[in-house]
Amino acid sequence: MNNRGKTAEARAARFLESKGLVIVERNYHSRHGEIDLIARDGATLVFVEVRARGSNRFGGAAASITAAKQGKLTRTALHYLAGAGRTPQCRIDAVLLTGSGEEGTVEWIRNAFEA
Repeated sequence: MNNRGKTAEARAARFLESKGLVIVERNYHSRHGEIDLIARDGATLVFVEVRARGSNRFGGAAASITAAKQGKLTRTALHYLAGAGRTPQCRIDAVLLTGSGEEGTVEWIRNAFEA
């Protein structure tokens, strides 16, 4: 992962923690793909995709979460859950960062798509 990606994920984690979520894992990998952040929101397990873009040109950060990417995220989340022993209530969120550094905007989309 490049430095920009690490910076974006750290910023997204700080944002989610400020909203009361607890980060339980970063950069979970499986043969299906990667989940940037896994957090707890009360009793709910949250799989988080972080996307950063310099501007909203070409559809911005949200447009970069394609159907193929959604499928990879879902399969990776299911892989994580298979090792968890039980299946808690879950959702997949997206944190979209636009602009540069701490000056940019943060958009948090809960239940970004159905798994």
